[in-house]
Amino acid sequence: MTTAIARPILTRPGFGLRWRTLARVALRMMLHDKLKMIGTLSGVVFAVLLSNQQAGTFMGLLYKNVMFVENSDADIWIAPPGTEAFQPGKPIPESYVLQARVVDGVAWAEPLLYGASTITLPSGGSEAVTLVGTKAPALHGGPWNVVVGDPQALLRPDMMFFEHADREKFGGINLGSVRELGGKRVVASGFTWGLIPFGPSYAFGEYNLVQQILRTPADRISFGLVGVAEGRDHEAVARDIQRALPDTTVLTRSQYRRSIIRYILTRTAIGITFGTSALFGLVIGFVIVALSMFSAVLDNVREFGTLKAIGATNRDLARLLVVQAVVYALMGSLIGLAFVTFVAGKIRSPQLAVFLPVELLIGTTLVMVFMCIFASGLALLRLRKVEPGMVFR
Repeated sequence: MTTAIARPILTRPGFGLRWRTLARVALRMMLHDKLKMIGTLSGVVFAVLLSNQQAGTFMGLLYKNVMFVENSDADIWIAPPGTEAFQPGKPIPESYVLQARVVDGVAWAEPLLYGASTITLPSGGSEAVTLVGTKAPALHGGPWNVVVGDPQALLRPDMMFFEHADREKFGGINLGSVRELGGKRVVASGFTWGLIPFGPSYAFGEYNLVQQILRTPADRISFGLVGVAEGRDHEAVARDIQRALPDTTVLTRSQYRRSIIRYILTRTAIGITFGTSALFGLVIGFVIVALSMFSAVLDNVREFGTLKAIGATNRDLARLLVVQAVVYALMGSLIGLAFVTFVAGKIRSPQLAVFLPVELLIGTTLVMVFMCIFASGLALLRLRKVEPGMVFR
C-alpha cells in the first residue's frame, strides 16, 4: 500500500479568494474592538454631518438667489446691459419687448417690473419688500408657490400677493387687509410661501399697479420675459434677439442661472465663507478618521504581524485596510446623511432651507470613501515596518 506524501502548496490563492478572505478578516478585526469602531465611525459621521450642513446651507442660499429665474416661465430674459445677478439695474425701454415679439421663434414676450419699496404697518413702522409687477392677463413671472388666494385676483384693482411667512412682520396681514405700499393703498388678495430671496420678500402685483407704486416711467421696464415656441432652440432664438437688441443682455434661463451662481461665487463672500466651513469639516473629519485608523493599527500590530507570519504580504494588508476604509466610509456616510437629512427637514423654513440634492449626497459619499482610503494608506506606512518574527517575542 502506497502512502501519500503531503506536498507544500506552491501556488497562491486566486485574486477573488484573497479579497474575500481578507475582507472577512477585516470585518472581524473591526467588530472585535467595538469602541474603536464606534470612534472611527464617529469621525466619518461628523465629517459628513458638518460638510453637508454647510454645503446644504450654501446650496439653499444659492437657490434663494436663482429661484425667481428657475420658477419663472420665461425661457429667455432680456436684461439691462452688463447684468450678472438677478437684481434691479438701469431700466430698459419697453419697446424692446415689442421688438422681441417679432423675432422668429418667439411665442410671447412680456415686460416685468422689479424694485424695492416699503409697506407701512398699522403700528406706524415700515418694512421693506421687493415688488414684482407682472403683465395681465397671463401674469408671466409670478406669483408661484401660492398657498392662499387665486393669482387671477391680481387683475382686480389694487390687489397684491404677499409672503405668508411675513404676515406677522407686516402687522398681522390677512386676506382683505389694507396696507399702504409706497404711498398707495393696496389690498392683500393672496399669499405665497418661501419666496424670500437674499433680502426682503417678494410682493406681487399687476404691472400697472406696481408701476404706480415704484413711480417707474411708462416707457421703462426692469426685464423682458420671452417664451420660445415649441420645438425651437432656446439659445438660437436668444442669439437672434441679442442681434436685434444689441444694447441689452439676452440670456436663456440656464445661462442666467449660471451667471447668477458665478456672481455669487466670485463677487460675494458667501462662497468663501461656506466653502471654507465645509472644507474645515472635511479636514477635521479626516484627522479624526486618520488618527482612529492609525490607532487601530497600533492596537492590533501583533495581529498584523501574525498575518505576515502566515504569508500575508504588504499588498494583502493594504487590501484589508481598504476594505475597512470602505466599510467605515459607507456606514459613516449612511448614518451621517440620514441624520443631516432629518435635521434639514426639521429646520426647514421659508427664510432658509438646507438644500440637499442627490448629487451632493452621492458626492459626499464618494469623498468619504476616498478620504478613508487615503487615511488607511497612512496606516499602511506603519504596517510595512512590522516584522513577522515579532509574534514569537
